[in-house]
Amino acid sequence: MNISHIEHIGIAVTNLEESISFYEKKLGLKCYSIEEVADQKVKTAFFMVGQTKIELLQSTDSEGPINKFIEKKGEGIHHLAFAVKEIEGALPELENKGVQLIDKIPRRGAEGLDIAFVHPKSTKGVLIELCENKNEINYCIV
Repeated sequence: MNISHIEHIGIAVTNLEESISFYEKKLGLKCYSIEEVADQKVKTAFFMVGQTKIELLQSTDSEGPINKFIEKKGEGIHHLAFAVKEIEGALPELENKGVQLIDKIPRRGAEGLDIAFVHPKSTKGVLIELCENKNEINYCIV
């Protein structure tokens, strides 16, 4: 598996607008994208911090995973996302190493990324997301 960098840090929040205001007005960051991912029952907001993104996540459904997370643990860091190449190959590689997967095949996430989650039982309590940007343009200068 080829991890290239931390793609983003996901933070569960109860009120997206209030949280965006905090990050913009108190920390001086700029929200560059707000998006709803209906099949994941979440609304997201993104900020760039150097080469890494912060993703705020607000549940759009009381039965959604973010709402359940907040009910159990409160607001805060939800997951750590790593950028990988060839996510379809990374998942069986992890599974063959005894890692428990939540997603055995990638699905579409925010910003059009292909994503898959690794179960926190296999990662010492950290929910890990693998992300691949298949729309990324790679330039070759000849």
